[in-house]
Amino acid sequence: MPQIKSISGHIIDILNKRIIKGVITVVDGKIENIIPLDDVPNQYILPGFVDAHIHIESSMLTPVAFADIAVKHGTVATISDPHEIANVCGMEGVQFMIENAKSAKHKIFFGAPSCVPATTFESAGAILDASDVDKLLASDDIWYLSEMMNYPGVLHNDIEVLAKIASAKRHHKPVDGHAPGLMGEAAKSYIDHGISTDHECVTREEALDKLKYGMKIIIREGSAAKNFDALHPLIASHPEFVMFCSDDKHPDDLIHGHINVLVKRSLELGYDLFDVLRIACINPILHYHVPVGMLNIGDKADFIVVDNLTEFNVLSTFINGVDVLSSSAQDVFKTEIINQFNITDIHLSDLKGPNNNSGLAPVIVAIDGSLVTEKMMVDLPKSNGYTLPDVDNDILKICVVNRYTPTQPAIGFIKGFGLKNCAIASTVGHDSHNIIAVGDDDIRIFEAIHLLIASKGGLAAVSSDERHHLPLPIAGLMSDKSCKEVGEAYSHISQFAKNHGSTLHAPFMTLSFMALLVIPKIKISDQGMFDAESFCFY
Repeated sequence: MPQIKSISGHIIDILNKRIIKGVITVVDGKIENIIPLDDVPNQYILPGFVDAHIHIESSMLTPVAFADIAVKHGTVATISDPHEIANVCGMEGVQFMIENAKSAKHKIFFGAPSCVPATTFESAGAILDASDVDKLLASDDIWYLSEMMNYPGVLHNDIEVLAKIASAKRHHKPVDGHAPGLMGEAAKSYIDHGISTDHECVTREEALDKLKYGMKIIIREGSAAKNFDALHPLIASHPEFVMFCSDDKHPDDLIHGHINVLVKRSLELGYDLFDVLRIACINPILHYHVPVGMLNIGDKADFIVVDNLTEFNVLSTFINGVDVLSSSAQDVFKTEIINQFNITDIHLSDLKGPNNNSGLAPVIVAIDGSLVTEKMMVDLPKSNGYTLPDVDNDILKICVVNRYTPTQPAIGFIKGFGLKNCAIASTVGHDSHNIIAVGDDDIRIFEAIHLLIASKGGLAAVSSDERHHLPLPIAGLMSDKSCKEVGEAYSHISQFAKNHGSTLHAPFMTLSFMALLVIPKIKISDQGMFDAESFCFY
């Protein structure tokens, strides 16, 4: 017998810019009919929200646990780049995400990671070459080539980079971009290679420049990188060429909202309802050619029901005709554990340095809410030939420890964390996910790092009298627990850092991006302090 259900209310037809009263009939997971009806409940039916670019691993949740919370905010699908776990576990990591997502409450569409490792200036746990990427793109489980971060390779026609792009074209799958600050002829050349999106624009000027060459712009608002305030005028000027994404969303933020938050903020600013919903619900489906319903007859019955068009409180989230909010709860968060963690110890003396008796030292300047950093050259204090931090002026020590091969840690300096009597450390360190730590004292940094070595992954925070630890057993990136459990633990350890001087909105998220060499201006990898503008070490 066919499964039939009816849902009535005010139906939002986004592309035709109208709202009609009616009833939707769903038969075996597809929309059979939409019939006008005068007497309907005071509720609104619309296509669900789609996150156009996210690394689920950055939520510290498995795909199953991520979807469990996201559907409560009206998210019916994500365009997901498994780049993070691929850098740790390679092809096995990508397959882990695909298999886990098969049990998720909403639809997750994965891309083939294009840059593993992201650069040749860091040590990752795996390499995905052009042959590996082609194998992934040939799979029905892979929908696009993920963000091409190696834009210098594109501009200089690197053979391996071009082979990956050519593979995506051969399989008729779109190519995502990643080109912060690129403008003018360089941007045009990058786009002309077939790269279709960018989520790294931080100014409207940059976005407009890329739009004129045919690129689509994804407005990002994550836990660390927040570009909505700079880019929201594009909602009115280019509604057909814009999408929303979170990119990296930590669990404490995810508890409170997802793409629905951007919808509400956009409407509060006075933007047209249909333009906003086109961006949030329709554009990603059309761009990535994914099988998600858009509330048309014959579509998959993927839609949401909300109480009003101001707060968008979600009453139901339908995926293939099933209301996943009312479906029975299952203990599906437990999963297999995969990881790669090959070091067992470091010594306190390894954290000395760098050895530099003269000259100015490069200092990373972290900026709250941005992946971009500034650079300072500072005459730091010296002792016995070693350069020291200047804690009184918030210049702390930062270090990266290779977790895949025992080597000497890389030591540098950073301003902007404000930590006092505290060190924090993490195995979430984009993109290679080595151990990254920052603090005001070598002993505390050493202890925080050792908490992570003992557990083979997670977040740690240490003061002179307290130790806090959030285990992330899956690749050192994800927990096997629910968003509520992970979110509460994350909030606690994050607040601990704030209680010890940090004024950053998300200290651990910001820390994780200090090793992201493809974002200017200065970063640090396990191989040393790195000039991310000239692509060389100091």
